Amino acid sequence: MDETVAEYIRRTILKIPRDEIKTVLQKWHFLSETQLETINFHQIKENISQDVVQLCEENSAGIKQAAVLDIIYNHIYPDKRVWSVYQMNKTGEETEPFDVTDFKKKFKRQLRSALKNVTITFREYEDNAIWIRIAWGTPYTKPNQYKTSYVVYHSQTPYVFVSASVLRSNLPLLCQALVVASNYHDIREMELRSHSLNSLKDIVFKRYSQNFQTYRPRQLQESNVAPTNVDIRIISENRNEKERIQRLSREVFGDGIQPKLEFAQYKLETMFRSDPRMDVLNKKEPFRCLVKFSSPHLLESLKSLAPAGMADAPLSPLLTCIPQKARNYFKIREKKDLFPESFVNP
Repeated sequence: MDETVAEYIRRTILKIPRDEIKTVLQKWHFLSETQLETINFHQIKENISQDVVQLCEENSAGIKQAAVLDIIYNHIYPDKRVWSVYQMNKTGEETEPFDVTDFKKKFKRQLRSALKNVTITFREYEDNAIWIRIAWGTPYTKPNQYKTSYVVYHSQTPYVFVSASVLRSNLPLLCQALVVASNYHDIREMELRSHSLNSLKDIVFKRYSQNFQTYRPRQLQESNVAPTNVDIRIISENRNEKERIQRLSREVFGDGIQPKLEFAQYKLETMFRSDPRMDVLNKKEPFRCLVKFSSPHLLESLKSLAPAGMADAPLSPLLTCIPQKARNYFKIREKKDLFPESFVNP
């Protein structure tokens, strides 16, 4: 077994929590149960990794087996990476049957026609998700197994989740291979990023409920309490206001935990309104701005603004509709042509 492969397997084992190493190796299916029984999983991880490498040498493990182990690790611990969402588009409404074998062949052929020094590994999962691992090289160097890109593509959907490598220059090649292999026309990045892959899937696949409505603030009702009961009235008003805020928050965000979104942005375009006598603008040009949001848990942060007293209830639809705007973002850009850059399938 190559020393590079052995070192990569060792480092992968060291990243896994000790109590879960055996489970991960069983999912790998490269080492037999008999071989796994020879490993003492209660010793320190360094010794465990050395034992695993020794068994892999006996089985003549190659880079393909090491790459599959890495895919399994990232599938179990996807939050270790930052994921971005991409949406593909067809020119028409026609649907074609999906052939995973044909998809893999086209993807490999397209990517390797542009860059020969690249390692591509696939693994399929039960939820129709195809995980793709790409280790990038250069025209003069071998693929670097420590600088990889990950792609999660759900067949029969236009959505692709990408965790890109450090080499951003390879992103156009990756996008071009995706649109060719999946028979789409072009692909564009949605303005959604997060460590939580499952939360991004919940948003784009609409797997959680959130109401997107506009509410009018209601003034507190006057109370006919006698002046001698001022303290009771204040307590009652505060309690009623707190209940109103909680009710509006539930109506907008729902009762469940929000998907873990860490970054969102979209463009706004509106007309600048001013007194005609001031003559601020000579031309009736729209006012454009880019709105960016970032937080360790963006939607939960927005949900807590009103209950914490940091914003009036209800929140502006510009804040509560971030997931909905993200799902519609592709259509908005198509209509206004705000983002002409894209990767197009010739």
